[in-house]
Amino acid sequence: MKISVLDVATLGDDLNFDAINRLGDVVVYDITRQEDVIDRIKDAEVLILNKVKLTRENLPYAKNLKLVCITATGFDNVDLDYCQKHNIGVCNVAGYSTDSVVQLTIAMAFSLATNLYSFGDYVKSGKYTNSGVFNCVKPVFREMSALTWGVVGLGNIGTKVATIAKTMGCTVLAYKRTPTGSYTCVDIDTLCQKSDIISIHTPLCDETFHLINEKRLSMMKDGAILINVARGSVVDEAAVCNAVINKKLGGLGVDVYSTEPMQPDSPYQKLLNCENVIFTPHMAWGAIDSRQRCMDEVAKNIESFINGEKRSRLV
Repeated sequence: MKISVLDVATLGDDLNFDAINRLGDVVVYDITRQEDVIDRIKDAEVLILNKVKLTRENLPYAKNLKLVCITATGFDNVDLDYCQKHNIGVCNVAGYSTDSVVQLTIAMAFSLATNLYSFGDYVKSGKYTNSGVFNCVKPVFREMSALTWGVVGLGNIGTKVATIAKTMGCTVLAYKRTPTGSYTCVDIDTLCQKSDIISIHTPLCDETFHLINEKRLSMMKDGAILINVARGSVVDEAAVCNAVINKKLGGLGVDVYSTEPMQPDSPYQKLLNCENVIFTPHMAWGAIDSRQRCMDEVAKNIESFINGEKRSRLV
């Protein structure tokens, strides 16, 4: 089979492709600009892609296309309706990055709650050496077991974050459209009012767009910590920025942005030098273990298709 990988640079250059190479003739492109899509899909039988958009405008040129493999859980960049009508299979990969995203969430929460940047800077700047005092306990921080952690979204990632938070002794509150008995589920306003730490793990849809907005930020405890590792537009970025500047939020961790990469006119640009803010470049999913697992799952999806089976199929 003729297999084209359209944007391998979004996955890293350190992955093992042996499992995919065994399945056909593979052509790999680092990046595919939207204007180059038609030329690069026209002969392919299988497409592997991450962020490239396949639309009803360019898909008709892929006369030989049989299968699209998305190297992610989200699939809004592929026109599923067109693919279904034209007998083109589409697969995604779900659950491959749970541990990676949870790890960053916990790292951000612990770092922000413990003021690690401030204490580290105190030593590295020479202030500790020159102080003449054997310790420093400012800025004040609290033990995790004294805090309430609000988890927005209880999918695989949110559930594992909640489990770790509970293990640390936190009181855990959860916001979930369909409440579960595993954790105390409350409405989003109650979660915002009662939580010391809030981490977001919900998909972006009409109901969750700007779920965290100016009104809900105003409800939060003074000094609350907010972490977004879901989708950028689940929060109102301008309102979040103002909440940090006005010291309503005591800490902010962000891995996702409404436009990626972060743009020069992003409100977050105002926070780049804030000690209580952690920005990361949409890498929560990207541990080497997670990325290799993703590619191995793609290979299994293609092999399943070749064998006349359906695996991880969206259509």
